[in-house]
Amino acid sequence: MFALTADQELFEKTTARYLESKYAPDHVRDLAGRPSAFNPEAWQQGAALGWTSLLVSEAAGGGSISGNGLLDLLTVAYHFGRHAAPGPLFPSNLVAMALARWGSDDQQGEPLARLIDGSATAAWCAPQRIDDPRVRGGDVSAHVSGPEIVLSGALSPVEGAGDASLLLVSATEPQGRSYVLVPVSAPGVHLVPLAGLDLTRRYHEVTLRDVRLPVSARVGQAGAGDTYDEIMFDVLATLRAAEVVGALQRCFDITLQWTRDRYSFGRPLASYQEIKHRMADMRTALEAGAAITLRAARAFGDSNPDASVWCSAAVAYVGRVALEAIQDCIQMHGGIGLTAEHDLHLFLRRAVVDTQLGGSPADMTQRVVHLLETAQGAQR
Repeated sequence: MFALTADQELFEKTTARYLESKYAPDHVRDLAGRPSAFNPEAWQQGAALGWTSLLVSEAAGGGSISGNGLLDLLTVAYHFGRHAAPGPLFPSNLVAMALARWGSDDQQGEPLARLIDGSATAAWCAPQRIDDPRVRGGDVSAHVSGPEIVLSGALSPVEGAGDASLLLVSATEPQGRSYVLVPVSAPGVHLVPLAGLDLTRRYHEVTLRDVRLPVSARVGQAGAGDTYDEIMFDVLATLRAAEVVGALQRCFDITLQWTRDRYSFGRPLASYQEIKHRMADMRTALEAGAAITLRAARAFGDSNPDASVWCSAAVAYVGRVALEAIQDCIQMHGGIGLTAEHDLHLFLRRAVVDTQLGGSPADMTQRVVHLLETAQGAQR
């Protein structure tokens, strides 16, 4: 869907074949009952394919296919959505990008190298951006005490924290929000598992109780966290959109085959005009969602001033139309589509969670409006 060059197409086919061999729907369901769906060996094999290095510059040990790492990574996110695959694709890539962009020489040494080769994973303990009292968010405060920085507080939900060895924590200092790299094994770090809708991804509440680390654990400049947040959320939003497009593509393919195989009054469902129109509408939503996601990745990779607008617009649009289209797929399957055992529900679950991570489509729409109003005000 997102492959534009021969090299990207080869990368996509390799990723697709690998995920197809590893994560059939029956296996995905089996993973749902396990405390962790993470397979370290499978993740390292994915890292060897290039899943973990695309957002990292060559100077820091990474490298992209096209020169735009986010554009290349869309392919992986798309196929993760097509298979409802487990693995810390979002958090590990985001933390690797943060270390490569803003980390110290030491942080760009062993910690980053281990994220790239897949021998370690990381989780991003992001600030809460959803203005909804029903959603648990929390905050982490930090203060410097001599040669140490002391962290206290909680953030939730955090994807992949249970399998991670490193946490990138967003903490509030007197000079502003800062990023701090925290080993999960550090004294005072506590993880509480949370219930989740996605069958193969796990979320935790991360609590830090007087966690003491060297001041050198800061990633980047003190107080620069708000600026870093915007870049991180742009990448997350674009990857979310790509994964939802993948989930919708899988649902569309399943439903298209169903309309050809299922007969009603002696005719296949696909022969009825109403069904044709609904499938055409879904295909239009799918193509439009892929197009705006691709545009967002290009804008980000080219450092366009309006990149944040495109990234937010992508997930705002895809999050709205994809859920409607997947519900349509379920409806067209009739009674069998309503059963939880049907494969459609694996991808519906992935899409629902993706559309809420980091803000709902409505939240992202508000962000687009805010960014546009800010830009217009700056021009006056």
